[in-house]
Amino acid sequence: MTFELCHRTRQQVSQSPHRPELLEFAAWLEAERYTAFVCDQHLRRLVFILPRLSRDGRPGTYTSAQLERVFGAERSPQSRLHRFAGTRRAYERFLLASGRLRVRPPDDRFFEIRQAYAGYILELRGLSVSSRYQHAHTVADFLARGLRPRQPLSSLSRADIERYILLRSKEVTRHSLQHTVAHVRAFLRYAHDMGHVPSRLDALDTPRTYRGELPPRAVPWSMVQALLASIDRRSKAGWRDYCILHLLAHYGLRPSEVVAVRVDSIDWDTEVLHVYQRKTSTELVLPLAQPTLQILRSYLRHDRTRQGDAHRELFLRARCPYGPLERYAVGDLLNKRAREAGLPLFGGNAYRLRHTFAMRLLTRGVGVKAIGDLLGHRSIQTTCTYLRLDTEALRGVALDVPGASVRKGGCHAHS
Repeated sequence: MTFELCHRTRQQVSQSPHRPELLEFAAWLEAERYTAFVCDQHLRRLVFILPRLSRDGRPGTYTSAQLERVFGAERSPQSRLHRFAGTRRAYERFLLASGRLRVRPPDDRFFEIRQAYAGYILELRGLSVSSRYQHAHTVADFLARGLRPRQPLSSLSRADIERYILLRSKEVTRHSLQHTVAHVRAFLRYAHDMGHVPSRLDALDTPRTYRGELPPRAVPWSMVQALLASIDRRSKAGWRDYCILHLLAHYGLRPSEVVAVRVDSIDWDTEVLHVYQRKTSTELVLPLAQPTLQILRSYLRHDRTRQGDAHRELFLRARCPYGPLERYAVGDLLNKRAREAGLPLFGGNAYRLRHTFAMRLLTRGVGVKAIGDLLGHRSIQTTCTYLRLDTEALRGVALDVPGASVRKGGCHAHS
């Protein structure tokens, strides 16, 4: 360990029969970027708990249920329950990393089939991590709800498949249902090839979708302004969240691009921001307006500088374990700030701010090609999906009906 424990904690650890376990846990906490203060608090609680898990001081293997029962006994006052629950989660992750957490296989009669299919789509089809996750989620749901209780997979019929797809069609949009059908079709093809299903059942119709049929995803600019104005920058992570949402709304960045911005991505001399786009593997250079430069300087001065230079990313977690933000955290903080402001939630989709940025440029007369360049698009067709016109925009191009007049009350009459 490179950090120094307080005297009382150091004394408790040295006198504990579980000293090797505690020191190993402390080293793991430090490697996971927990602060010295948080490490100290976790060690104090673990010193108190370990004798209940192992009386002879030998490191053992435990289940999640055992840990929940032992740590959950500390429940008075309520704050003590929450603190010990935090230590339990950290210790559980430590045991999992050490191979000492006994993970019980789920009570699932199709567990082995799903595991084999997961290996198939990885080794033979080479799908990405996100695609494998979506396939696994759909297949697990299909096997759980598509078949009747205790019905073997070998007796699967087209009626069972149609019943499941009809069930999913009431829960998701047609665009999402397309993916569901594709996942089920791939699994049925695999199940037939492996002999789990006697006949081919993968001839499934896919719902039709059309480009531009969805309503606009942009939100009114007044709502974005209200969201930014509602953030208390004196609160914890206030400056960080304000800066992130400002970059999303005013520069149309993706969540993955925002979290990848580094401190040295800002060129203060030329007043530009270098953004690496992982989706296209290209670098985008954006000129920064003076208000944005002032916001970035204020964020660095009030918040980021205090977090040290161990990480070069511009935006870091506000809680332990400290480190760079993940892209999914951007949607979470967007919903959190919208909820605090009393605004409609964004559904965890930070891309709505990106769509708002594109629509705002279009209404100001910026060309589609220029908008695509700012968004980092290679194809103008991709940009057009961001520029769906709403009914208010269509009212401005409506023409009068020839030979018709409007009477009082708004009814049309032929002249």
